[in-house]
Amino acid sequence: MLEVVDQGPLGIPEKLFAAIGLLALSNGALINMIMASRLLYGMAQEGVMPRPFARVLPGRRTPWTAILFTSSIAAVLVATGDLASLADTTVALLVVVFGVVNVSVLVLRRERVEHEHFVVWSAVPVIGVAISIALLTQIEAATYGRAAILVALGAALWIVNWLVLRGEPSTAG
Repeated sequence: MLEVVDQGPLGIPEKLFAAIGLLALSNGALINMIMASRLLYGMAQEGVMPRPFARVLPGRRTPWTAILFTSSIAAVLVATGDLASLADTTVALLVVVFGVVNVSVLVLRRERVEHEHFVVWSAVPVIGVAISIALLTQIEAATYGRAAILVALGAALWIVNWLVLRGEPSTAG
């Protein structure tokens, strides 16, 4: 982008453009950190993740244990890899989620419901799955390793939660 800005007619100084890019990147990272902690908090409230992640500060009502946990994971990821490996891992996990969502659309199409709802042409999720598979073939093994560790951590938390809650009566409505 610096080359485009340098060649463009506006004459934006490179350092200013780099600062704007850095602020945008920081803003995106901050939003993702907030989203991750709130997602973990919501999952804990629904009983999918361990209850401690649903703890909130009394005055501000911020999910402090979820924030500490997600921030710790982010710190470990930053300390063990460079920006490119973090981006690659994020992209790999998002592509997997995109593929799973498309497979879910195909599975849910089989269920008959009595109310009106949006129905997508069958080829759309099939194309989505195909694109996901094609993109996943372009990812390096080290990226799969980092992603697998994160997925394993999530699965371990879910299993611990399931073991703790299996003897309790269900609160699901």
